[in-house]
Amino acid sequence: MTMHKNTGRGPTTVLASSASFVLACILALPVPVHAQQKFVTIGTGGVTGVYYAVGGAICRLVNKDRAKHGIRCSVESTGGSVYNVNTIKAGELDFGMSQSDVQYQAYKGTGPFKESYPELRAVFSVHPEPFTVVARKEANIKSFADFKGKRFNVGNPGSGTRSAMDELLAAMNMKISDFALASELKADEHGSALCDNKIDGFFYGVGHPSANIQDPTTACGAKLVSLTGPAIDELVKKSPYYAYATIPGGMYANNPDPTKTYGVLATLVTSTKVPADTVYILVKATFDNFDEFKKLHPAFANLDPKNMIQDGLSAPLHEGAVRYYREKGWMK
Repeated sequence: MTMHKNTGRGPTTVLASSASFVLACILALPVPVHAQQKFVTIGTGGVTGVYYAVGGAICRLVNKDRAKHGIRCSVESTGGSVYNVNTIKAGELDFGMSQSDVQYQAYKGTGPFKESYPELRAVFSVHPEPFTVVARKEANIKSFADFKGKRFNVGNPGSGTRSAMDELLAAMNMKISDFALASELKADEHGSALCDNKIDGFFYGVGHPSANIQDPTTACGAKLVSLTGPAIDELVKKSPYYAYATIPGGMYANNPDPTKTYGVLATLVTSTKVPADTVYILVKATFDNFDEFKKLHPAFANLDPKNMIQDGLSAPLHEGAVRYYREKGWMK
């Protein structure tokens, strides 16, 4: 065998240096605009709730044209409204779904928020979210007051549902301790807990129809309970973000009668830190494809853009959203 001394300039070394040169040339070339991907994330809620569907619908429409505008949109399942606002504030989410009451409280610094958040911005509102109380059929619940001494899911901390639950209890002169058990299950867990006889009822703000309500009403004959009376009337009267609502009879199995309640609107929020162009692209993708957006979930069927840009919005509209609404002639 003939041995060759390694001079350090063998074929492998030459190839490596040639490859480095080619790579350097490639890196020096201008990168096309569409290749400069910008990632945005929308915080939603539980995967069976309508917030997750809203985020998915928006991202689907944004991503259709990502080769043109360079924005890639993704959805994150989260603990809900309060969590989303706090995470946007921390700069870890670009957009988030929030109940209209939570948007109001965050901007003003009331309820679960210790201080005001003046950088919070509204983008648009979406579907109404009636507060929905569901009871185990065998619990024989006729009104919300009947849950005293029962096992009730008050919602997970960080959710808009829990924030509204606290407000309802205060209005009715009730306390968490009035329940035999006050569980803090997430929305994805309360239906199965009800059917498994681990809780007697739960409270949830959600757009209808919702798989989350459909599952326990179908699986174990769960009953919807109306939220009415003087305490509710006072709550709606004093709170600009609440309105009366009715869940139609027959929408859910084993619930033939209409359910009277009250509720909020689902809203999409962001902050002043998010660039106007980014917000504009997201809003344009949604409303330029509005017929397609409405078909992506039954809760979107009756949406009207004119209402979506004003109802339930207490934080100022983001300048990127305003630009699009003015272009459309929806705002002066």
